[in-house]
Amino acid sequence: MVEQITKGIKISVTTKYIGTSLKNNKLFHIFPYFINIKNTTSEVFQLKNRCWKIYDSLNHNEIVKGEGVVGQTPILQPNEIYSYSSGCFLESTIGAMKGYYTMENYHSKEQIKVIIPTFQLITPILSN
Repeated sequence: MVEQITKGIKISVTTKYIGTSLKNNKLFHIFPYFINIKNTTSEVFQLKNRCWKIYDSLNHNEIVKGEGVVGQTPILQPNEIYSYSSGCFLESTIGAMKGYYTMENYHSKEQIKVIIPTFQLITPILSN
């Protein structure tokens, strides 16, 4: 697990490797990831946007931006945790992801950039 706290918002990430899949006659390695976002402040925040940088050792890097996460823009009360899971398909057996969330203070409307720490995507045979 990797963790990072930015301005009182704690991001925790765990990953898994679940095998391969063929897509458009290409073999892809499938890496689900699980994210916990904890508001450790005394303020209320809403997750507005995400930006991911995906690194695949056999492919061009990819940037993915969009509103919210998994179709939601959750509001986190003080000490509340929001959890979700998603996944990444890589052509190679080695990769990584990192990024940030744009969070907005629900009352003041001030926006902050919350760092998602870099996490590795490595098939189990390579991590031994």
